Order: sequence, then C-alpha cells, then structure tokens
Amino acid sequence: MDISSSGSLLAGLNSEQLAAVTWPPQAALVLAGAGSGKTRVLTTRIAWLIQTGQASVHSILAVTFTNKAAKEMQLRLSAMLPIPVRAMWLGTFHGLCHRFLRLHYKDAGLPNGFQILDSGDQLAVIKRLLKSLNIAEEIIAPRSLQGFINAQKEAGLRASQLNAPDPHTHRMIECYAAYDALCHREGVVDFAELMLRSYELLQANEALRTHYQHRFNHILVDEFQDTNKLQYAWLKLLAGSHAAVFAVGDDDQSIYRFRGADVGNMTQFIREFGVEAPIKLEQNYRSVGNILTAANAVIAHNAERLGKNLCTDAGEGEKIRILQALNDVEEAQFVVDETKSLNREGWSFQNMAVLYRSNAQSRVLEQALFRANVPYKIYGGLRFYERQEIKHALAYLRLAVNPDDDNALLRVINVPTRGIGARTIEHIQAAAATQGISLWQATCTLGGKQAKVAAFVRLVENLHAQVGHVQLPELMQAAVHDSGLMEYYRNQKGEHQDRIDNLEELVSAAVAFKPLESNFEVLPEHAETNPAFPVLAFLSSAALESGEHQAGQGEDALQLMTIHAAKGLEFDAVFLTGMEEGLFPSEYSLAERHGLEEERRLMYVAITRAKKRLYISMAQQRLLHGQTHFGLISRFVDEIPTAVVHHLSAQLSGNLITKPASFTRTHPARQHSNAPAENAIDFDGFRLGQNVRHEKFGTGVIIDAATKGEHARLTINFGKNGIKELDTLFAKSKLTQI
Repeated sequence: MDISSSGSLLAGLNSEQLAAVTWPPQAALVLAGAGSGKTRVLTTRIAWLIQTGQASVHSILAVTFTNKAAKEMQLRLSAMLPIPVRAMWLGTFHGLCHRFLRLHYKDAGLPNGFQILDSGDQLAVIKRLLKSLNIAEEIIAPRSLQGFINAQKEAGLRASQLNAPDPHTHRMIECYAAYDALCHREGVVDFAELMLRSYELLQANEALRTHYQHRFNHILVDEFQDTNKLQYAWLKLLAGSHAAVFAVGDDDQSIYRFRGADVGNMTQFIREFGVEAPIKLEQNYRSVGNILTAANAVIAHNAERLGKNLCTDAGEGEKIRILQALNDVEEAQFVVDETKSLNREGWSFQNMAVLYRSNAQSRVLEQALFRANVPYKIYGGLRFYERQEIKHALAYLRLAVNPDDDNALLRVINVPTRGIGARTIEHIQAAAATQGISLWQATCTLGGKQAKVAAFVRLVENLHAQVGHVQLPELMQAAVHDSGLMEYYRNQKGEHQDRIDNLEELVSAAVAFKPLESNFEVLPEHAETNPAFPVLAFLSSAALESGEHQAGQGEDALQLMTIHAAKGLEFDAVFLTGMEEGLFPSEYSLAERHGLEEERRLMYVAITRAKKRLYISMAQQRLLHGQTHFGLISRFVDEIPTAVVHHLSAQLSGNLITKPASFTRTHPARQHSNAPAENAIDFDGFRLGQNVRHEKFGTGVIIDAATKGEHARLTINFGKNGIKELDTLFAKSKLTQI
C-alpha cells in the first residue's frame, strides 16, 4: 500500500483529514466538527481503499442517513475512480435493508412483491386496524399507537417480548401484535420493519450472516451520532470480527433523541470496537473565527461529550450581533429591515436564514415579511411524494401490481368521488373479515350487484392487465387519467392547479425513472422474470424518498425554518430568533433527563450554520398560543463570550431583557396588543413584565400577579432557578425592583 501512488487523490487534505483517510484497516471513530469536510473524508477514504487494493467496490458497505447524501457520495466517487461504483452497497439504512430483503425475501418470510408503507400509509393502516378491533380513537389515538410500534421496533422488540405494567400498555401491545399480523397478511412493511426484519434475519441465519461478514471487509458510517439502538446492533452483526468499521460523526450535533438517536452509541463504539482515541477533524472551512469561538464556548458547558475545538484560517470576521427587542413584533421588524438592507448590499435572500426553535414562532415573522413584501419560503413543507394527489395516483399504481393491497384500495375506492359511500365500504370490510379474504376479493363479489362498485373493479382490472405489457410512463398516465384524478382536479378552481402540475410532474418522473439504477436493488434475474419489476421499483423508490425534502428552485427567497430543519445546511447570514428561556432551551427539555444538553447541542448546530454573519435576537414580550409570555434571555446567550459580541441594543443587565437603546423608532407594524400599558396595574408596588432581583433566586421577570388584600401574589420566572410564586407580605423585603 504505497500512499504516494494515490497521486492527486490525497492532495489538499489537511493533516487531520489525511490521518483519517489513510487510517489502517481497523476500527476508527472520526469526530468531524461542523464544516470540517467529513463528506470529502468519507468519499476519499473509499476511493483510497479501492485505489490501493485494500478493498473492491463489492467489499465496501457505506451507510448514510439521507438519499441526498448517498447520491452526493456516489457522484464524487464516480469522479474520483475510473471504475463503475454502482455495484457498491452505498445508501441509507432503510435503503440498504430494503435491498437486502429484496434479495432474501423468502428467508425473511416476505412475498416477492412486498410493498413499503411510508408514515402516512402506516397511520392509515393503524386507523383501519383500530376500527376493526372496535377501539375508539379516544381510547387509543392512532398516532400514539404508531409512535409506540415504531419505538418498539427501533429498540429491536416484538410484541411478544414486551411486558405490560398496566392495562393500557397491555392493550397497546395487543394492537402491536395485531398490526404485525395485518401487515404480514397484506405483504407490506413499514420503515422500522425494514431494519428490524433485516436484523432478525441476520441474527437467525448463521450462513447468511457469515456470508455478509466475509463479504464486507470495510464498513463506513456517516452521521454516526444519529444512529439508534437497532441500527447500531445491525452494524455490529454485519461487522462481526472481520470488518474495519469507519464511523464518522459529531456528538456535539446529536439533536435527534426524539427520533430514537442515541449519542451514547459513540462511546459504546469506542469501547466495543477497541478504538484507542478518536480522530478529530477540527479545521472548519465554513465559518469565521468569532462564530466558531461562540460555538466552542457554548458547547463546552456540556459535560457528556468527547470534546473537540473548532478553528479556522478565515480570520475573526464580524462580531455576533445581538438585539434585545421590546416584543416579538419589534424583533420581526428588525429581521425584515436587516434582511432588506443586506439584500440591497448584494446578499441574496436564499443565502440568508431565519431560525427558530418551534414552528409556532414563525407567525409574527411571516406576517412582517408579507407586509414588507419580502419573498420567503418555509423550508420543510410537504414533500412531493406526500402530497395528496401524488399519494392517490401511487395508490392506483399499487393496485395495478397488487389488487390485494387493502390500504391502497381504501384510499381510492371513492377518490375521485364515484358514488361508493361509507356504508358500502363498511359492507365490503365486513364481508372480507367474515370470509377471511382481501378487500379486493370482497369488492369483486359485490361488483356483481352494484354498478358503481363494478366500474371501480373494471378500472383496477384494466390497470392490472397493463402491467408487464406497457412501459411504466404509459401505466402512470393510465393511473392519472383513467382513474379520473386529472379530470377531477381540472374541474376544481384556484389552488388545484398546483395539484394538476404535480400529477404531470409524476408522469415526468416515471419517464425519467431508471429501474436498474433505483433504490430497488435486486439480482438481475429477478428483474428479468418479474414483469412488474419497473413498477415495483418505482413505488419502492417513491416510498424510500418520501421522507426526504428537496428544496425547490425558483425565486430568490429568505429561508425560514426550525433549527432541526437547518441541520446540514449553511448560509452566509443567519438570524437566530426567540432566544429566551422557555423557548430555547424549551421548557419541556428542562424537565427531561439530558434534555438541557441536547438543547445546547441544538444551539451549537444553530450557530455553526452561519458562515459570515450571525444575528441573535430575543423579545421581552411574546405572544404564543394566544398568551403573552414575558421572557428572560436564554442562558445560551449568556454563555457566549462578550469579546465576540456586538450589541445592537442596550447592554445585558444580568440575564434580563432591557429596553433597546438603538431600536426604538416608531412604526405602525410594531404596535402590539400586549405591550406594557402606560398606566399598568400596580400589585403592591410591582407590575407585570417588571424585572426584579431576589436575594436567593437571582434575577427574574414577573409573569403573573394577583391582589391579595393589601399585598400581592407574584409569579416570577427566575430562569435557571425556575418559576416561583411569592407573596409580597413575606418576600417584599427580599425583592429589588430593577
């Protein structure tokens, strides 16, 4: 293995990246800080292993978390290597498990043409299940059961392995078992099932497990901090004692605990795979120095981290601008004024982002932007394959290849409306349940008695007859037009034009689709013997990609999004809004174990999205969920060194939000219904929204008050010390008005 023979492949790598790329064939954990070039390291590592003869495209398994990341890696590898890389097992966890199950569907106990349920389809199945079990949604909420089932699967647990501490949980477990039985009967699998079924098959089938353990001598994992318990167990099974696992991640950017991600997998990996010390990628190529200083300082307050310190050669750059507004309307107006000013200076709107902790905070921002005629987009809207009309069209396509797909049938049996009412559908379901047959078989039986049902049966039979005889685009055209969907939306007015455009785009997607290059990975002979292969491939690809958002092209627009949605993105200028205790960190996180540390990692992610300029803002008063909230400045702002901060308003007074000194000009849009009144009600010398200091609890803000004879009962938010209720009869001498 001569490194010098790699030529230009290693050129331009810094010393940390070079050490990672050329690591010996043994386990390694790479701590890749934000903007440190981890994608380059991963792809170069793969190319270097192949070029130096340590691995072939057939002996490498590379796992990512998004199809976008997988496609980017594949594109880069194609440019690096003179050989085809299509044969490489490179994809998402779900995509690779799907490929594995297609190859070994018999061993997994699945039908050849099994279908994938996306989140919406899974919820529909659960609703149907609860109805068949006569369980009202007030007893078990469908989304609650969905979350329960997915959580158990992601933990690697079947219903038979669970214990019920109470009657409600016992019923949930019974529903889980019934759900699994229903999915097995209908030949469908949800996303979590892809992982669990693959894991169970590898665990139970020693010959199969040994085959893959010897095949993959190098396993590379991206975003390792986001792996859950089951994903890590799956990786360990595949690795066995032979493979060199190269895990790349950043524990400081682990922000998906609510999805089951376990940052503890990183320390467990170090211990179980004998990693002496992680390789740290600390050279940042995105942000200026002051932004990185702020990020390093904030995240340093977390105790449970592996530890690294980002640095840059880009210079200190501009200081972080902090604004303290009187209320959320002033804060929003500031964002409007500043983004417009930057745009006039030549900054594009699309390279500016406004971030917030929760979606509820966007209302006032959107209102201000709309009034000012500033173009904006909410990043993270409905994905293409989750749109109503698209799911309808795909349901017809699913019926074309498998009329026994009950969920697809129920979705479109009366869409568009064809006079098949709820009573008829209930009759079909009852007949299917009584006779133990599929809904399609029951529908066919009823079709001999009812003309409207018979018309639907002929439609599905016509689509089914075309499978294997016409090309995928023609079948898609038939699904869109023969079903009546296109005509239905054309007869509508207003917003339905978008739905027509989406259906036309779906046909275009079918035209451009290449089955053998899709996420539907099967052996060549399977494709040759199965006439439904192109349709199954398209449906599987759509389901796998439905969980991913592709940003649209078009008008230069300001980007609005939650901080979670901003993960993996970068912008020239970032506006981090709503930086108040209770909003960020969220009040819910403070009550959870490890919740504050995850919130601080989220703050770290937010800061490191900014390349050149970072704004941080907060409001003394904010209208949320119909109520006025009085806020204290987030502790995360206090953790930023003052040396890298430039105040656009008065200096901070402790942790209190004080009246801005340089942002007080009058503007009609800034009139706020919950602003402090001229003659505020007096509560024994105190008033709502007033800042106070307590000799024991520190600084706080009065968020509620009530008279109590000659005295008053004050509810005060003391930030880190929580919310306290104090009676002025006893506490007045301990309170100082600020």
